[in-house]
Amino acid sequence: MPQQVNFVGLGVMGLPMAANLVKAGFAVTAHTRSEASRERARSRGINVVGDLVELSRTPDITVTVLPDSPDVNTVLFAPDGLADRTEASLFVDMSTIAPDAARTIGARLSSNGHRFLDAPVSGGEAGAVNGQLSIMVGGHSVDFVRASRLFEALGTTVVHVGGTGAGQVTKAANQIVVAGNLAILAEALVFIEHHGIDPATALRVIAGGLAGSAVLDRKSPAMLGGDFTPGFRLTLHDKDLRIVGEAAAQLGITLTVNDLVTGIVRELVDSGRGGLDHSALVLAAREVASAGPLTTSVSSVG
Repeated sequence: MPQQVNFVGLGVMGLPMAANLVKAGFAVTAHTRSEASRERARSRGINVVGDLVELSRTPDITVTVLPDSPDVNTVLFAPDGLADRTEASLFVDMSTIAPDAARTIGARLSSNGHRFLDAPVSGGEAGAVNGQLSIMVGGHSVDFVRASRLFEALGTTVVHVGGTGAGQVTKAANQIVVAGNLAILAEALVFIEHHGIDPATALRVIAGGLAGSAVLDRKSPAMLGGDFTPGFRLTLHDKDLRIVGEAAAQLGITLTVNDLVTGIVRELVDSGRGGLDHSALVLAAREVASAGPLTTSVSSVG
């Protein structure tokens, strides 16, 4: 019998992930609140319901892919939430939330007789569509093995990085690297443009050397072409960097470069551009190059 999967959250990432599980032979029942999302899911062969109470009470695995920890908590622990309605099962949260939130969720699920993995992903919409996500998993090794076939249907790099919350710590670190890469790539592009050199040509040779990266390969076309159709919205990266800042503050450590990049991202969001792809950091770099230094200092964004 195919594994029964409850799947909650059919956004930019969740929809292709659920579709890939269907392709891999899982029996997926998905929930999303939007009728438009439900129609898109049905067109991909996904069995979709409009109410959480319609999900199976006896799934093998329940997957959540939601914007933030309050959304996960609502789905799991609100009245008629899945923690109470579902018989003892494995919950796999593939959202990006704070590490301490993941630990709290894991403890609450355990008190209900459930098992839990935090398994955030990286790779963007393209990685979700192509089943080539990087999946960083926190939790018990036995549960990791239990979910391994599901992970293999979704990603090409799947690593058990430690106990509960370790997946979210790793994802937060991932977002530090991505944001930093985007910010410095944007400045490099502006530097090239102001010298009158063809930027596409210059970036092509840069990509072949030590400065080459997945960020350069995937995001420079948007920066060059000015098409900021969101694969990953600035609002979400702002949320992720907020998680980093809060976690760093809890540890009493300072992340100087990340604080600066966080300020740049936040300024773009506050200016009404949060719906753009995070490659739109190049807009901030161009504006600063023309107008002078950033108004946001490192000390003001911690």
